[in-house]
Amino acid sequence: MSGEIKLLNITKIFNQGEAEEVTALNGVDFTIPAGSFVSLIGPSGCGKTTLLRCIAGLESPTSGEVLVDGTKITKPGSDRGFAFQQANLFPWLTIRDNVAFGLRARHIYKERKEDVGKFIKLVGLEGFEKSFPHQLSGGMNQRASLARALVGHPKILLLDEPLGALDAFTRMTMQDEILRLWKEHNTTMVMVTHDVDEAVYLSDYVVVMSPRPAKVEKIIPIQISHPRARGQDIFLKYRTRILEILDYAGKVQEVEYAI
Repeated sequence: MSGEIKLLNITKIFNQGEAEEVTALNGVDFTIPAGSFVSLIGPSGCGKTTLLRCIAGLESPTSGEVLVDGTKITKPGSDRGFAFQQANLFPWLTIRDNVAFGLRARHIYKERKEDVGKFIKLVGLEGFEKSFPHQLSGGMNQRASLARALVGHPKILLLDEPLGALDAFTRMTMQDEILRLWKEHNTTMVMVTHDVDEAVYLSDYVVVMSPRPAKVEKIIPIQISHPRARGQDIFLKYRTRILEILDYAGKVQEVEYAI
């Protein structure tokens, strides 16, 4: 199946009109191994989503190349699934029809229709196939969104803060769900997140990015076996290290007390 991603000196400049330019990415260069889970973390607006969209083929780099298994990416493809921050389900379609939408668009529904039920069951929505998005919770809609992204059997799944709108407990449940899907399908996963704990909990590698124009500050391998416990000393050490790179660790100031 593979799914290796090579980002070769990616620069992306947006023209804002009247000769004003904004550089979102500045020479981003690293490799994402096939089958790995990688999180992109950095300040808001630094270019993480732009980088994800370049991998998806939704944006073209101003310079540099994105290669998937050695092939240059110039447009979207079925080998790359995309899950957005909002579930973005069609409100007039049932959960089953939402999950099947991509297969119908590619005219492969007849030969793959059994996969629709399989992935609905896989994400824990069996029995809700005929429900509409407004009848389900935010977490259940995100499960449907993941099923829709996975049903086409992509080599790569791109996740743009897919859990950002969920409450804390649903978010942790969905993190475990994503891990389970990743392990079962050996899909290369690349996730944008602002949550340091989430990045450490899920990832093989955390890519820490600088403020815009974004470059790679540090790539940190997370050498903790799964399942991970958020209270482990080593977990907290990774968390602190990432916060220090982002300059958000803070410092405890000593206070003198007079009694």
